[in-house]
Amino acid sequence: MTLDYENESGLPEPFDLKALALMVAEESLNETECPYEAYVTLLVTGDEAIRGINHQYRGIDAVTDVLSFPLLEYETPGDYSFLEDDLTAADHFDPDSGELMLGDIVIDLERCAQQAAGYGHSLRREFAFLVAHSMLHLAGYDHMTPKQEEEMFSLQEKILNRLGIFRDPGDGQNIK
Repeated sequence: MTLDYENESGLPEPFDLKALALMVAEESLNETECPYEAYVTLLVTGDEAIRGINHQYRGIDAVTDVLSFPLLEYETPGDYSFLEDDLTAADHFDPDSGELMLGDIVIDLERCAQQAAGYGHSLRREFAFLVAHSMLHLAGYDHMTPKQEEEMFSLQEKILNRLGIFRDPGDGQNIK
């Protein structure tokens, strides 16, 4: 898997955000049984930048914790089989690497830190949660109905639990 990572938040990284994001992204792909090597971009930013992106692409003039921009449309979440029969499937793969281009993730590190404090767990856990959440969006999952939300949040917890990332406020991985 390739994670094209950029941090423009201006905040200190209390741990290796890219390494954690890559680990969570790979586990998310394992959970959804993605049969392909994948390519994802991750931009870590701050309140004002994500507000501008949210306004530009979603018409919502507000700060948010994470945005996901999937490049694929799934009939069934996590079912990549449509790519086998899709006449335009080649358009979804990077011609140089052969990787499936899943989409883009934008995480607001300021909001992530605020939410971690508010929920009483570490920045590491909150950041990992947002990556898992976004990766599931890139795999076609959503949380618009109670049933969808239950399925998606269950998968997020499975991914984080398998990686040993729990709601532990004492792991020392917070922004000071």
